[in-house]
Amino acid sequence: MAKSRPRAGGNPDPLDAYQSPLVARNASRDMSAVFSPRRRAVTWRRIWLALAEAQHEMGLPIKAAQVRALKSKLNEIDFKAVAKHEKQLRHDVMAHLHAFGDMAPAARGILHLGATSMDVVDNADLILMREALGITREWLITAIDAFAEQMREHKALPCLGFTHYQPAQLTTLGKRCSLWCWDFVRDLEAIDALCDTLPFRGIRGATGTQASFLKLFDGSASKVAKLEQLVASKLGFSACEPVCAQTYSRKLDAQVVSALCNIAAGAHKFANDIRLLANLKEIEEPFGKSQIGSSAMPYKRNPMLCERATGLARFVISLAQSAFQNAAEQWLERTLDDSSNKRLLIPEAFLATDGILQIVVSVARGFVVYPEMIRARINAELPFMASENILMAATAAGGDRQELHERIRRHSQAAANEVKQHGRPNDLLDRLSGDDAFAKVNFDKLLDPKAFVGLAPQQVDAFLKNVVGPIQKKHRNTPRREPEISV
Repeated sequence: MAKSRPRAGGNPDPLDAYQSPLVARNASRDMSAVFSPRRRAVTWRRIWLALAEAQHEMGLPIKAAQVRALKSKLNEIDFKAVAKHEKQLRHDVMAHLHAFGDMAPAARGILHLGATSMDVVDNADLILMREALGITREWLITAIDAFAEQMREHKALPCLGFTHYQPAQLTTLGKRCSLWCWDFVRDLEAIDALCDTLPFRGIRGATGTQASFLKLFDGSASKVAKLEQLVASKLGFSACEPVCAQTYSRKLDAQVVSALCNIAAGAHKFANDIRLLANLKEIEEPFGKSQIGSSAMPYKRNPMLCERATGLARFVISLAQSAFQNAAEQWLERTLDDSSNKRLLIPEAFLATDGILQIVVSVARGFVVYPEMIRARINAELPFMASENILMAATAAGGDRQELHERIRRHSQAAANEVKQHGRPNDLLDRLSGDDAFAKVNFDKLLDPKAFVGLAPQQVDAFLKNVVGPIQKKHRNTPRREPEISV
């Protein structure tokens, strides 16, 4: 195979290199930016700056002019210079450190004073995860809002319930929406907790003992503690890990990824339900005016958004294994075999979840309901479900309960045979209404679907008031997000 010709400067054309579909097709611009090389590099510099500022404030021999020099070049990154340094040093953190020093030569000698690479890399990872968790939280709140609107609109619309994917008692579409929503409420609680409690690793040095910083402060443990608190505060953290080795425990990564896996599982269930209901022609995901469902079958309206969500969800769920293996495989104070994995694991888990939640919001806001198809399916099954009510009404009208039971049994089996053997409509009501034993029964009253949904509408009202309401009040100032995917 002929090799692709390089562009000017020796870099391959982007179209001749793999591009992640998580960025190209799924994740939002904001989430993609969080895990961009630029954001990562700037975050590393923010930590170096915060450390230098804190050390200056603590009286170490760092001049205010050196701190100003670092601040002035914080966002000015020469990635070509970084690549040149890394080619020589074979260490990405040191390559960025040297490039930062090149741009702020007055501060070169005080950069990274007392620190180890993980004082920069691990803390930066926590900062970026916190930012990504915040975006995820906004998507979840937006999704809950969307489900709430559907609950309000359809709280009393009867629909056929399914257990084992077989017809079961009636419920309402609003109640079904509350079940979908409740999964995402649980996810929001978990993400909220992570956003509020995610710790700073701390400024701890090579094995987490802070020995290098203790030496800088001539053995003063209180000054070491104050330095760490200052750095954490400058970067927006109120708490540090109580103990760590060279790295924070990778169980924290596993905890974050697990929360994302839970989101994926709930989204998978929601998307699958919509796919099943689309097959029944009761509900469809939003479908673009010019959208093509199939290249061969023009009539098709394939549930492509929900199919994409289930595929992405399957991918996210599979990442839990890597997260827990990283936690399990750390030897003593640390090994480096987690690094290459984390560079894939954390960004891709968030990027895929971001794409999933965009789909959830789009579908939850815009799914199309077909009430007549829902009613037709109820009509096909309700006569069987109403048989006990019919029996009780006929008995109350003076009939013999045992004889009536036998008549309903024979009529039900005959009607079922018409449906299953001949593909004809359920004619049980016609059979019963033509039987003199049921002449006094008011079938219209007994077969009102709303009489079979139990407390579903009231449960929806209570869920909206007691669960969704407090969430919307708590997060009234949290931005809601607009999906960027095509519908």
